[in-house]
Order: sequence, then C-alpha cells, then structure tokens
Amino acid sequence: MYFFNSVDRSNLGNAKTDGMDKDLGFTGEQYSLLILLFYVPNGLCDLPLNMLTKKFSGKVMLPSLMLGWGSCALLQCATKNFAGMLVLRLLLGAFEAGFFAGVVFYLTLFYTRGELGFRIAIFFGSALLAAAFSGLISFGVFQIDDPHVQGWKWLFIIEGAMTVIVAVAAYLWLPASASSAWFLNEAERQVANTRTLRDLSSSGHSDFNMKEMFSAWKNWKFLPWCIISFTYPVAFSTTSNFLPQIVARLGFSTIKTNLWTVAPNAVGFCFLLLTCFSSDRFRERTFHIVFALCVSLVGLIILASIDVLHNKAVAYFACFMLCAGAYIPSCLVHSWHNNNNLNENSRAATTGLLVGLGNLGGILSAATFRTEYAPKYVPTLIATACCNVVCIVTTLWLGGWMKMENRRRDRVQGVRIRPEEVRTGELGDGEGSERWRYFT
Repeated sequence: MYFFNSVDRSNLGNAKTDGMDKDLGFTGEQYSLLILLFYVPNGLCDLPLNMLTKKFSGKVMLPSLMLGWGSCALLQCATKNFAGMLVLRLLLGAFEAGFFAGVVFYLTLFYTRGELGFRIAIFFGSALLAAAFSGLISFGVFQIDDPHVQGWKWLFIIEGAMTVIVAVAAYLWLPASASSAWFLNEAERQVANTRTLRDLSSSGHSDFNMKEMFSAWKNWKFLPWCIISFTYPVAFSTTSNFLPQIVARLGFSTIKTNLWTVAPNAVGFCFLLLTCFSSDRFRERTFHIVFALCVSLVGLIILASIDVLHNKAVAYFACFMLCAGAYIPSCLVHSWHNNNNLNENSRAATTGLLVGLGNLGGILSAATFRTEYAPKYVPTLIATACCNVVCIVTTLWLGGWMKMENRRRDRVQGVRIRPEEVRTGELGDGEGSERWRYFT
C-alpha cells in the first residue's frame, strides 16, 4: 500500500520530464507551487486522521485513505490546466496525510520494540522501490506513441488504477489487531497477547481516550522531538520529489533520466534495510539516525559544490549518497519516539503530529526548488543541508540525555538494567516507573 502511496506522490516529477508542464500550460513557478501546496493538507491532516485510525482501527481507515488518494491520482489524467491539477494534488495530499502515521501506529500494535525499526524499514523501503519502479514504468510508458493520450497521462492512468485495485483488496486483507487477525489460529493469538505484555511499545490495549491523546505533549522532550521531526524529512522530500530533475542536470535524454533514477533508489533500499536491522539488533537509535543524516549531508554538499556537467560521475555518486541516507530517519525517528511511549492513545496523537510536522517540513524543500535556481538548485541543497545539521545536533542532544539518564538511574538503584530486560506490562507509569529505561 505504501509502495503505491509513494508512486502516486512522486510521479509528478516523472510526468514533468515528459512535458506535462508544457501540455497544461504551466508558467513561472507553477510546477514548484504544485509540489509546495501538496504539503499543506498533507501536514495539517495527519493528526486528526491518525486519531480516527485509533478510533476506527487501521483495518477501516488505511484502505479508505488509499481509495481516496488512488481516485485522485487516476483523475489527474483528465486535467486540462494548472487549476485542475492543483485541486487534485491538494485532495491527494489530504488523503495521503494519515497513511504513513497510521501505519506506524498500526505496526506498534503488532511488533516489539526491538522489531519495530526493521519492520517500519521494510514498509517504508517500498518508497525507494516505488521511486525505482516509477522510473522504470516511466521509461516504458513514455515510449507509447498515442496521438490522443500523452505518455504522462498514461502514467497517471496506469498507476492510479493499480492503487484503487490494491485499496479494495486491503479492505478484505487487513486485521484490526493481532488478537483478531483472520490468518492466526487461537494459539498464535495467545502468543501475540503475550508478546504485547513482554516488549511491545505499549503497556496494553486501551480504549479511545481524548484526554490521554495529548498527555505526552507537556513533557520537555516533546520540543526536541518536534525539531527532529520537522528537519529530517527535508532531505527525504528533496530526494523523492526532485531526483529526476537532479539527474536531468547530468544532461541525458528524458528516457535515460528516468532510467538512471533506478539504481540510486535500489541501493538506498538495501542501505535502509541494513541500517535499520542494525538499529534493532543493537537496540540503538541515536547514532544510527545521525549516521544516516551525515551520509545524505555529504551527498548534498557534493551536489552544491561541484560543476555537475564536468563531473558527471561524482554527481551521480552524490545521488547514491542522497538515497542511502535520506530515507532512514523516517523509520528510526518514529520507531524511537514510539519505543518510549507506552500509552496507545498518546502514541496515536503524537505520531500523527510529528509525521505532520515532517510533511510541513517538505514545504521548505519545495519552496527553495524554484525554476530561477536551475540548473544547480544551490539554495535548495544548502537549505536541505542546514536542516540536516540542525537535526544531527538535536538528535545527539536528546539521545545523549537519554543515555545519561539511564546511567544515572542505574547508579541510584545500584543495578544495570537494559530496556529489553523489563516487561512493558510492568511499566504502567511509563517514565515514572522505577524500572523504566529509555530506548535510546
């Protein structure tokens, strides 16, 4: 489902390489405006939609959201001008808003704290595969010679129709929770309940409670969480939305440009899985997030500082660096704050807000990716790099405090306790419990 979420979100860049902007009569900064305004409903709707996911379950909400954005993606083929495309992109952004946050919350109901990062990576990694797939399908579709339907319209028709079909299938497939999963027998459901009490990102299932939704927002750590969540996605947005344009700077044809976006995304997918597996294996989030941010930062610095037309190999290598580092924080940041929040209602609201802030952070990338900055787009790259630096500093601050607080608690109590050694069922008070240790 997220594979098609990413395809329908990012295929505007592929469509532009086939002349969509010229066919629809775009002028000035209208293409950049399409990208920018998408993030407004995409950021504002995350919180309320994730609260609805808690109330009505992922089984109902996730396929419904997919059906909504799939229909909008399909209808993009019928647009005649900028205004029509803008309306559909705004609706697409609103429907897509609650999906990533909803799935992250949904997965916390099934997987333990030491499994969550890698599971979100498998789910989120489909965004990288989607970018590669979009490049491949664009490579094929743009060679269709139809005098009545342009190639970019075929792209929206094919990808939008597939999204709608998968959404209908998801209504029948997804369970509301492990205890009601149709594909588990009674013994397996008992095991699922036992895992919940042992090491889940929860102290137990709780009913919808509006007051509990916002309980974590009063904690001082909520501010650094907001800073991290607003800054890390800027590199992700720059990479996912504009990689075709970045590769186009190398001077290749439309077909080769789309084809050459495949390899960086495929390598980025492998890098994502390895890093998140390591994070779960060693139960460490802070330094893994910082490492990923540093990798994409190097790619941004390279692209901003060289002449890409005279250093094509180096520039293309920098695209690999971007894809290798930009996607990882999306998995580990949201695993991290969910690992340290045992209240189910609070996790739903907090995840919705933080993912929404990330989507609003994408506005910065879109706002600086202007036609007048072509072909180098240096302001975009510099702004993105600055966000990476702010995120690195804030992550080290918050993670460092958590690590020191764990050591302080060990000294005071005269024991050494690791987070995985304490059953979450015993931590009803969360951070107030004597045996609480932060998942860092």
